[in-house]
Amino acid sequence: MTTLSIVIPAYNEEGGIADITGRVLAVKPALAQVGVSELELLVVDDGSRDQTAQIVGATEGVRLIRHPVNRGYGAALKTGFGSARGELIGFLDADGTYPPEYLPQLCEKALDGFDLAIGSRMAGAESHMPLARRLGNLFFAALLSLVGRARVTDSASGMRVFKREILERLYPLPDGLNLTPVMSTRAIHEHVRIAEIAIPYSERVGRSKLSVVRDGSIFLQSILWTVLTYNPVRILGLLGLAGVGFASLVAAGLVGARLSGITSLGPWGVAALYGALVLGVTGVSVFSLGVTFNYLVSLFYKHPVRQGLFGKPLLKTPLDRHFGWLGLASIAAGAAIGLASLALGISGWEISRLWLYLLGSAMLTLVGVQLVINWVLLRVLDELSQRESQAVAAQRSAGA
Repeated sequence: MTTLSIVIPAYNEEGGIADITGRVLAVKPALAQVGVSELELLVVDDGSRDQTAQIVGATEGVRLIRHPVNRGYGAALKTGFGSARGELIGFLDADGTYPPEYLPQLCEKALDGFDLAIGSRMAGAESHMPLARRLGNLFFAALLSLVGRARVTDSASGMRVFKREILERLYPLPDGLNLTPVMSTRAIHEHVRIAEIAIPYSERVGRSKLSVVRDGSIFLQSILWTVLTYNPVRILGLLGLAGVGFASLVAAGLVGARLSGITSLGPWGVAALYGALVLGVTGVSVFSLGVTFNYLVSLFYKHPVRQGLFGKPLLKTPLDRHFGWLGLASIAAGAAIGLASLALGISGWEISRLWLYLLGSAMLTLVGVQLVINWVLLRVLDELSQRESQAVAAQRSAGA
């Protein structure tokens, strides 16, 4: 026997709460056909100031839980999760935008080997979502697919069914509207098995509580910060590579200009050179920071680094193992260019012919020092990580 607990968070939803609870209760026969024998419906009234709680309290087959004051969408959902009895837990909004008639399909996925089934508003079914929100959801889905290396079409869907046993892996979850993108981000990085079902999306009953700009910025921050707690180098590494890539392009352009006989730089050339110097040094620093954070994350989770920039190593040995000799080589190249420029200056060359080489020398030296410092730090963190892994393995062996 499988029980499905549906949680509906409600805040001032007197206009639509009776309709949505009735529609949820009406899918019970369809749920039985896919193997769900019992349906538990919980409505968490999140400090409503209208008649929402009274309407729910008078509805047979619905369990009412009340927050004395408004605590937020995510807080209401988590209260419901904690009170649910089912092996499967689902949720949807109280405003009638999500179709409870698709709950059997989501449950079927959850009973067919998937841990989390998401009703996707962006997977091709009919949708009445406003254009601004549609564009925002497309952006967040693309961002999560990029940083999480997993295809997701609707990272913020508010209609889901999941197995109770994965809750521990998904927590902590925020109290606000950003619970859903954070849940999606954590699920991907916890290697939760996810399925998406295309669902239609309707216009809500009553006024929307979502602010595209304010809540959109919160969604963006939530996704990025959550990724940083799992795989920092995925974000910081990509930013670092972008900076180094720009510097490399500018350097190649300067070499090409010199070979073509161009010896002076205009305003745009000077701006590009300045940007290359700043972004080049910053890029190396940010990339190194991402790698360092990954080791710290591995120490926190007590197992080796599990993600990485591209998901699988491109070299036989991790790139950070090469930071030492790369740093020394960069310092040596910078010193050689600096000494050669000094010698040329002493021999009579004007500074106007040498300043670019001196800038290059300074950049190479700074980058080299940064790489050597990070190599030393990473070797210490690697040693600590290995000790932690061996200690955990020894404890498991002793327990066995």
